Amino acid sequence: MIKVGDRLPDAKFTVMTGDGPGQRGSDEIFAGRKVVVFAVPGAFTPTCHLNHLPGFLGNADAFNAKGVDEVGVISVNDVFVMEAWAKASDGKGKISFLSDGSGDFTRAAGMELDLSGHGLGVRSKRYAMLVDDGVVKVLNIEDNPGKAESSTAEALLAEI
Repeated sequence: MIKVGDRLPDAKFTVMTGDGPGQRGSDEIFAGRKVVVFAVPGAFTPTCHLNHLPGFLGNADAFNAKGVDEVGVISVNDVFVMEAWAKASDGKGKISFLSDGSGDFTRAAGMELDLSGHGLGVRSKRYAMLVDDGVVKVLNIEDNPGKAESSTAEALLAEI
């Protein structure tokens, strides 16, 4: 599992572009930049949609004021679900919705969470982190995926 001081694994995320699904690599997102990333077990799931995402949307300007270049959300959902979530949450253009549809980044980071018993398959743990030039500077991982407490935007803002 990744920890503070580790470099993020190389990965490709799928994002929706004006021409349809496209790729953004880790280097494009993180190299030479300060980025806040939070991960959720699933787009549109109650805690993710109602409790976790809104804080990051509402605090995007506060993160920018602290020198953050980009705020992104990662989920093991396909790009079409992530695009629908971006539109439904009014988050499109405010934060980046990064699809890790096959869970490659999530596995490489050691952040997978098996929710097969709940019919969701393998997803991501809930966490939030500050990454500076590809290196994890702050990492808050939730013990319970059904709660968003230590990984909230407010908690992360207090640490940067």
